[in-house]
Amino acid sequence: MGYLWTIVALVAVLALAWRFLGSYLVAVYEGRVHFLGWIERPVYRALSLDPEAEQTWQRYAGALVVFSGVAILLTYLILRIQGSLPFNPQHLAGVSPALSWNTAVSFVTNTNWQNYAGETTMSYLSQMAALTVQQFVSAAVGIAVAVALIRGLSRKGSRTIGNFWVDLVRGTLYVLVPIAFISGIAFVAQGAVQTLAGPVTVHDALTGVTQVIPRGPVGFMESIKQLGTNGGGFFNANGAHPFEDPTALTLFLSISLILCIPVALTYTFGKMVGSLRQGFALLMAMAIIFAACLAVTSYAEAQPNPAVAAAHVVHQRSGNMQGKEARFGPMPTSLYDVTATQTSTGAVAGANDSFTPIGGLGLMAGMMLGEVSPGGVGSGLYTILLFALITVFLGGLMIGRTPEYLGKKIQAREVKLAALGVLVMPITALVLTALAMSLHAGRAGPSNLGPHGFSEILYAFTSQANNNGSAFAGLAGNSAFYNVTGGIAMLLGRFAIIVPVLALAGTLAAKNVVPSSSGTFRTDAPLFTGLLIGVIVIVGGLTFFPAVSLGPIVEQLSHGRLF
Repeated sequence: MGYLWTIVALVAVLALAWRFLGSYLVAVYEGRVHFLGWIERPVYRALSLDPEAEQTWQRYAGALVVFSGVAILLTYLILRIQGSLPFNPQHLAGVSPALSWNTAVSFVTNTNWQNYAGETTMSYLSQMAALTVQQFVSAAVGIAVAVALIRGLSRKGSRTIGNFWVDLVRGTLYVLVPIAFISGIAFVAQGAVQTLAGPVTVHDALTGVTQVIPRGPVGFMESIKQLGTNGGGFFNANGAHPFEDPTALTLFLSISLILCIPVALTYTFGKMVGSLRQGFALLMAMAIIFAACLAVTSYAEAQPNPAVAAAHVVHQRSGNMQGKEARFGPMPTSLYDVTATQTSTGAVAGANDSFTPIGGLGLMAGMMLGEVSPGGVGSGLYTILLFALITVFLGGLMIGRTPEYLGKKIQAREVKLAALGVLVMPITALVLTALAMSLHAGRAGPSNLGPHGFSEILYAFTSQANNNGSAFAGLAGNSAFYNVTGGIAMLLGRFAIIVPVLALAGTLAAKNVVPSSSGTFRTDAPLFTGLLIGVIVIVGGLTFFPAVSLGPIVEQLSHGRLF
């Protein structure tokens, strides 16, 4: 009953976020919010930038790619020389080249995949100046791309889609910083650690054991980690660590922060295109897919662990407690981890590797369907809009009309760009999984044999190609092979989708609106929502089912049942 009330409370919080945060985002990106103008204006002057000057999609994309490239180089440099920099009370050495490359790419692409244990690898300066800073700006980049695509759909006869630098600054200053600051205070108030004092040594006189307990600036990193759908934690245990998620309240706050911006952006979309029903149709598609994945995983984790049951060790009354925090249990952990994999967060409150096979499949499913339910900050919206364009194209074929979306004709160029954006992720994930399975360096990574070992590799590349960052922790990813290929997957999963999205925004912005008629396929009705869900499921199912059948499904069948 407590779990159901948690779901009800979460829905209520997200309903408020949809309406009020969504409306606030419209005001921010339309330039009607200026309470931090005393910071915003000097930034523009430092960049020699006219905030009223807009960019074509080519210049917008160029600025984004250059900014991200410089961010990768700076992050890489800080990690490499951290041993010579201040705020390093543990005197940690510089990070190795391959791991620095993987980590820099990971945080700049909003993936936050971590092939390291944060408390024993990263100095306080690296955690704050390199990783936490990227958690802010990478999230702002994602929102900026989504807003640029919305402008493309809402404008007519325009050559411009906004200004990347202005969108980046406004998203950071007016959206991410204020909410992260307030929620960071809440985390610290609940017991999340926030200090620069270094580790503490505790001696137990009764047992004679001395323990070194890592600490650091954790609480405020935790807030932007969740709000920006980043997922990279200070500690290796991530959200399962009591210094990151000390109470059930912070667990609920984490889930709310993860979902609030992706959900609110559907309202922002509806408001900016002049029809809230359009945004609500997308939100319903997101909610139905999310609910289905949550139901599958929650049901699976409520069942006894099959390995423990076969050993007749204990009577499992609480479901599969393997890899779960006792203070959370299977159901809240399932909600947290499904939320993290349905978005691009990738944070964990339990060990994904110890979920039941079908429970693990539920975690993978949201990523394999394109991570649109509701997806990451910005990335979820622009990805589901790609699916929406493909859906209206198919709908137009069914009724024998030129497909239209929001009055814009969807022609060959738009369909090609949308298809490219949709197919980048599955192609990247499946090709790299096949490569890993065919090479000794790839097969050396999994800690398990058979289908579960295959699932570890499949999950890793699916996560990285989706810029998610979660993992079946049984994969030993800190090797030259996985650091390099993982970096490639994350770069393709980010920029090989963003560039087509921005090209699409530019193409749509230049189009004029076609008046609707009685034969126009409505895209704000339940029929469209159902067709959109069908397209998402078919694309994900056709591309990933053969691989999934070799991993989670055959592993579950080996226990003698599918559910």
